[in-house]
Amino acid sequence: MSQEHSTTPPPHAGHYANHPISIQEHVASLVDSLIEEAHLLRVKVSHSPEGSVIVDAGIEVPGGLEAGRLIAEICMGGLGTVDIEPTSGPSRLSLSVGSFEPILACLGSQYAGWSLSAGEGKAAFRALGSGPARSIALKEPLFAELGYTDTALDRTTLVLEVDRHPPAEVIEKVAHDTQLNPDQLVFILTPTRSLAGNLQVVARVLEVAMHKAHALGFDLSHIVDGRGTAPLPPPGVDFLTGMGRTNDAILYGGVIQLYVKGSDEAASDLATRLPSSHSSDYGKPFGQIFKDYKYDFYQIDPMLFAPAAVTVSNLDTGNSFHGGQINEVLLYQSFGTGS
Repeated sequence: MSQEHSTTPPPHAGHYANHPISIQEHVASLVDSLIEEAHLLRVKVSHSPEGSVIVDAGIEVPGGLEAGRLIAEICMGGLGTVDIEPTSGPSRLSLSVGSFEPILACLGSQYAGWSLSAGEGKAAFRALGSGPARSIALKEPLFAELGYTDTALDRTTLVLEVDRHPPAEVIEKVAHDTQLNPDQLVFILTPTRSLAGNLQVVARVLEVAMHKAHALGFDLSHIVDGRGTAPLPPPGVDFLTGMGRTNDAILYGGVIQLYVKGSDEAASDLATRLPSSHSSDYGKPFGQIFKDYKYDFYQIDPMLFAPAAVTVSNLDTGNSFHGGQINEVLLYQSFGTGS
């Protein structure tokens, strides 16, 4: 989502300890493609005074859907795929997101869990970082639970949902925490109002499901595979509209299929409790909910941040369980597409 809560459910530590997959290795070719094809993808590559690579995906340049799709796969550490597909309803396009390593891809890389800030007042810079650099810096308790750490090669990447370049203080902090030089860092900037930024947020539909499963205390080692879809809304003309639409796309239009192992009781409970409709704040466009809480994001029920509908299939028993449903009325209202 555009912003995310952190929770501390019962840990399932160590499941990914000594895991052979390196997020940095898997994502390297995708980052190279984004930089090398910058002109075709309508993104702009520059360097900060410290030497870091800055990829602008919608601030001073248009960006585009393909740039957003590629950035979404970078966010997933190269361990997932994002496809743009035709659909019907309030949007004519949808995203299909999957991963052969859904926990590492979504929670170990894509989740926007690294809080970065600099300055005070109106000039303050605030951002939540996602992407491969998180698995090197290990600034979040989540990595202790996963038992996963990656070893940097010669470069790492951080994706920031912002509309201006990160200041020197933030670049220096990321360099310090990853134990890399600034010229070994790539920052990808994706304002929500851009085509690329809009898409990369909606592409978090599977990650949102993984995060809520984690928040509910479901044993992450029992999640075998998963895939999600969500409608792609038109970008908003400003940050608040864009944030509202991308959140609504997942909250009211996201659909998840999870394959798990374990007991039917646990699978059924997950299907019941995971959808956004299980939250007390469900039922209004996200922009209105945000306004009702006087724009204090952390007053919103964290259980709201979830896909609209989920099917949980238990591979041990062959039984499937369903929860939630798509809310097209709210999607039409949010996307400004009529009915």
